[in-house]
This record gives sequence, structure tokens and C-alpha cells, in this order.
Amino acid sequence: MLTNKPSRLVAIAEALLANLIWASSFVLVKIGLNDVGPLMLGGLRYFTAFVLLLPLMLPNVAVYRALSRRLWVRLILLGIAAYTVGNGALFWGLQYVSATTGSFEMSLTPLLVLFVGIFWLKEIPSREQFVGIAIVVVGSALFFSTGLSVDEPLGLSIVAIGILGIALSGILGREVARDRRVDTLFLTAIPLAFGGGLVFLFGLLFENAPRLTLTAVFVIVWLAVVNTALAYMLYNHSLQALTALEVNIMMNITPLATAALAWILLGERLDAIQIVGMVIVIIGVGLVQWRGRRK
Repeated sequence: MLTNKPSRLVAIAEALLANLIWASSFVLVKIGLNDVGPLMLGGLRYFTAFVLLLPLMLPNVAVYRALSRRLWVRLILLGIAAYTVGNGALFWGLQYVSATTGSFEMSLTPLLVLFVGIFWLKEIPSREQFVGIAIVVVGSALFFSTGLSVDEPLGLSIVAIGILGIALSGILGREVARDRRVDTLFLTAIPLAFGGGLVFLFGLLFENAPRLTLTAVFVIVWLAVVNTALAYMLYNHSLQALTALEVNIMMNITPLATAALAWILLGERLDAIQIVGMVIVIIGVGLVQWRGRRK
């Protein structure tokens, strides 16, 4: 499944669609936290997604068994970084910060990916891509200049830990996908199994039993099927053609879409300065991708 390397245009479309899907995660998680603890919610989301993908892996079991131990270790570390540390901390931190604040913090991930990718993957951005990154940062800051909360240090610190985990997972995922050592299905499912399984275990140990209301079940199933199984398949497939920076820079679109959903569903307003910031971010993302395509 998704074994062929995509064209650059298709990869950009896949990464963009994945991030637009993830924009709804912040709103859905905030809704789910009314009935389910953050660790249990994350664990149920990610491990359920693995269970859904498992039947698709069965025809290739013999191939997967022949993979090297080093590759298995990489995939397990990827899962721990992305789901146990990254998204586990994000779910936990969203108890204390708003969806838009958490989403804004996540938009800083490409900056970490940029510097780690230079030394780890030897992927050097062009001068124009650096300019695009600067534009994205300015636009993001402008967009959230009227709504960023600074009085929630605990939540901000927890989400910051999540950013570190997700940045590391982006590097590990790009390294495995670039070398095309495994197919996209395996690259998606195995980290979900280990990373999501650990989050689920921690939820059982440290949180009360969840209230599985109709709303909670809907949120968990939707997050597992659409926001995890589908979105991460698209994301991991795009990593075959795009650098870690080029993929993660699109995370800056996520908080904009999250804010738009919060405006529609929660009645939050968008000020004129935020609309200007949105336009600036889109320009910056476009510059990073355009220069990468010319290269």
C-alpha cells in the first residue's frame, strides 16, 4: 500500500491534506477530554488505529520478519517520540491551554526540524527556504499576537516537551522513508503499536476509567480512523519525496485551520491582524515548497 514514491506535487498535496486533517484534532481532543483522560484518549486513538491497519499488514508478514533489528529499533523509537512523548504530552497539555495556543506551539516544530535535519540528515535548506521559514514565523506570531495566552506556564511547558518528541519523530520518519526500507503501511502501523500502546498503558495505570459516552466514542473512532490511520499514511508517504523540513513547515497551516474551526464551532472571532498573519504564513509556506521544487 502506497509503495511507490510519489511525485513532488502529489507529496505536497498529501502533506497538506494530512495537516488540514490534523487541524481538527485540537478541537476534537478538547471535546474528548470532557469524558476521557488525556493519556487514555491518546492511547485509545493510536492503538485503535494500529488495530485497524493490522489486517492490511498480514499478507506481508514474512517480509516484515526479515527486517533488520536496527530498523525495528528505529521504528520503536519513532513511535515513542511521536506518540508517547510527542502527542502524549500534547494531549496532557491541552488540559491547561486552549486548542489554538497548543496548535500555535506546534507550529514551532519546523524550527527544531530545520536545525536537527541539517546535522542529522545533511539536508541543507536553500537561502530562499530560510527566508520562507522566517516569513512563516513572523506570520504565525502576528496571527496569534492578540490571542496567545502567557498565564498557563504548566500547559505551555508540557506542550513544549511534546514539540521535542514530534520534531525527533519527523527526523526519524524522514530517515526511514527516504531510504525506502519499508513500505508506508509498516512505517505507519509499527510506531502506532508501540508508541500508542505505551500511552494506553500509562492511561490505565494513572487515570480513572473513561466515561464512554456517545460523544467520546465518536471522537475516539474519528481520531483513530481519519486523523491517525489515514492522515499518518499520507504524511509518511509524502516523506519519500519531501525533506523533513518541507513536510513539517506545513504544520504552520494547522493552527490557522484550527483557529478557523474554533471560530465556526466555538464562536471565536478572527481579527483583521490575524487574517493578515494567515496570508503571511501561506506565503512563507509557498516559498519553502516552491524553492524546493526548483531544486
